[in-house]
Amino acid sequence: MSIEQKVAIVTGSGSGIGEATAKRYAQDGFKIVLNGRTKQKLERVAGEIGNENVLIVEGDVSDEVIVDKIIKQTIEQWGRIDVLVNNAAIAIFEDIEHFSVEDWDAQMAINTRSVFLMTKKTLPPLLETNGSIVNVSSASGIGGDWNGFCYNASKAAVANFTRALALDLGPQGVRINAVAPSLTDTDMADMVMSNPEVLDTFKSRIPMQRAAQPEEVADVIAFLTSHDARFVNGVVLPVDGGVTASNGQPNLT
Repeated sequence: MSIEQKVAIVTGSGSGIGEATAKRYAQDGFKIVLNGRTKQKLERVAGEIGNENVLIVEGDVSDEVIVDKIIKQTIEQWGRIDVLVNNAAIAIFEDIEHFSVEDWDAQMAINTRSVFLMTKKTLPPLLETNGSIVNVSSASGIGGDWNGFCYNASKAAVANFTRALALDLGPQGVRINAVAPSLTDTDMADMVMSNPEVLDTFKSRIPMQRAAQPEEVADVIAFLTSHDARFVNGVVLPVDGGVTASNGQPNLT
């Protein structure tokens, strides 16, 4: 099957890492299924890719009805699924005293329930194509952040979900891996990127001294689903400029 006939689903593809990933797969010749909660953003991305190569399915992927709709429309449109990128996420940082149950449920739904639902529902067509899954975890899923307990828990869940399913799906011919970005120049990181003092503090903890660009994360995602990574399975790969290489102790040099 030529790459021009392959199909990739990217959730949360209206901006940031999801947008960059969708564009990278389009550049590689894939048909793209764009998903997100804001139709206007998805239409902009589709126009930049080329509408004839794109299917837009708007909606919240923590909703099983929306997930079923994505799978149904993808198969009706193109008859196959080769790649799933579970990227949709939200980030809510607050101390536990002021963190509401509603915030917990919302963040866990988008960040973890959606990954479970999309993976479960996409698996039958992925088994037919020996396809591949990449989940977008985070450096925040490897260690903790101040006031980030819920986000940390959700991204750690994505990381271990990935490892566990690699054991189950590997023998069936479907690989599943994850990326773990640190600070990336996206809308989600605007609170950091738009504040020079906060940004400088954050950059001081990154050995490469800068934020990632979304395209740099997208390139790694594309690699993990490529033929070059055909024996890579169950990896949670930091794309963090070296943040998680540190044990947290100060630089005394």
